[in-house]
Amino acid sequence: MITVVNTGQLLGTVVAVQANFYRVQLDQEFHPDPAILLCTRRTRLKKIGQQVMVGDRVVVEEPDWAGGRGAISEVLPRTGQLDRPAIANLNQIMLVFAVADPPLEPYQLSRFLVKAESTGWDVVLCLNKSDLISPQEQQEISDRLLSWGYQPLFISVQNNLNIDQVVNHLSHKITVIAGPSGVGKSSLINALIPNVNLRVGEISGKLARGRHTTRHVELFELPDGGLLADTPGFNQPDLDNQPEELVHYFPEARKKLAVAKCRFSDCVHRDEPDCVVRGDWERYEHYVEFLDEAIARQTHLNQQADPESTLKVKNKGKGQNQYEPKLESKKYRRVSRKTQLQALQDLYQDSEE
Repeated sequence: MITVVNTGQLLGTVVAVQANFYRVQLDQEFHPDPAILLCTRRTRLKKIGQQVMVGDRVVVEEPDWAGGRGAISEVLPRTGQLDRPAIANLNQIMLVFAVADPPLEPYQLSRFLVKAESTGWDVVLCLNKSDLISPQEQQEISDRLLSWGYQPLFISVQNNLNIDQVVNHLSHKITVIAGPSGVGKSSLINALIPNVNLRVGEISGKLARGRHTTRHVELFELPDGGLLADTPGFNQPDLDNQPEELVHYFPEARKKLAVAKCRFSDCVHRDEPDCVVRGDWERYEHYVEFLDEAIARQTHLNQQADPESTLKVKNKGKGQNQYEPKLESKKYRRVSRKTQLQALQDLYQDSEE
């Protein structure tokens, strides 16, 4: 039965946004054909600045069943949202990495985990291509990630290993799937949703990285319930956290802070005395590097916000910035030849008078 809000209105979920059109999957067990309507946004929503995102629960009115069209008249309140990628009302983030081909890179994995933790959503970690490593190697990886605070799920899309466990984690939830290119995200989605037919990219032999095959965010309905969002491929997510927030995105650091406190309330856990976080744990080096990045980013933003600052940012290449003192522009400004000539002419006229 179709879920009706008012006469001529339906409830649905936005599953894709392309240009100024929105694909809305209607709430219904049995529905007229098609199940998905291509909708526009009412001018009223545009005037009040109401953005429509993938994952939004919306009210659709005046459906044109023959043409497969409709109009979004209302966006229901969100339970939460991500800005990058832009998606609303999700329940969890599933990170997919490979244990081989390409090899698992701890620093890259750590960066993705911190980014995922910063969203505040639950994190599910899947490690694909587990058929390419020995049981001993798998146990070593498992023990290592357990010390980080994560219970990884080892899968093999090619051999259909533990895919049923992935299905259980995704059932009746909206999940964002993310991870570096070439680890099998598209292949996993194809295995979970056989009719989706996502284009699978090749692995670049030179860099051992995958080519980007996903162009935009889109929600796909899972056969056993739930929606899965594929995201545009990227190799290194941006970390845009405040320096003082960063420590809370490391489960092992949270565990330390749960049983003890640092001497200083504003401790950033790097050089301060009596710090309970600083110490011998594997990802502490990652934390310090991410902290330096966060501090540099915050300093840069402060420089942009304060034009009276005495420092300027100089790009040194490869993502590195250097801060240098600004020169006093009036004091060091070079006088043009035209200005010099005019000054000489004025001086000559003054002498003639």
